Amino acid sequence: MSDYLIVVVNRARARFFTLEPVEFPEMESGPRLTTRTELENPEIKDDQEMYTDSKTGRGATPQGGGVHGYDDKRDQHLDELRRRFAVRVLEQIKKLSKAEQARTVILAASARMRRFLYPGLDTLTRQGCRVHKLSKNMINFSPQKIHEYLAKDGLVPKQKKP
Repeated sequence: MSDYLIVVVNRARARFFTLEPVEFPEMESGPRLTTRTELENPEIKDDQEMYTDSKTGRGATPQGGGVHGYDDKRDQHLDELRRRFAVRVLEQIKKLSKAEQARTVILAASARMRRFLYPGLDTLTRQGCRVHKLSKNMINFSPQKIHEYLAKDGLVPKQKKP
C-alpha cells in the first residue's frame, strides 16, 4: 500500500512505480521508488523504423514524368497506435491505484502521448485522487533520478539520508 503512484510513459513503454517507506529508516535512506510493472507497446518500438521510406510527401511518376505529392497518413496511423496504447496504460493506472490505494497519481508523459492520456485521468480526480501531470519524457531515467526530479519539484517527499 502506497500513497503515491508514479507513471512514466512514452509511445513505446510505460513504467509504473510506487513510493515505499523503508523498513529501517534510521539505517536506510528512504522512501524509495519501487518498480511495480512495465508495459510495452508491441506495435511501436522506438528504435524501429516502421516505414520503408523515411521521407513522406514526394514521389516521381514513371518514365521521367513530373513529381507529385502524396500523404501516406503516417501521422494518423502513429496517433492511432498511441491512442490504443494510452487505453492500456490508463487501465493499468486505475488498476494499480485501486490496489495500492494511492491518493496521489503522478503522470510524466512525452509530448505526443499527453493528449491521449490526460482526458482519461478525469475519472481518478472524481474518485478523490490528486493527479499531477508532468510534460517530461523520463522513460529512460533510473528510479533514483525520477525520485530526485519529482522531489525537486515538490511532488514527492525527498529521500532522507540515514
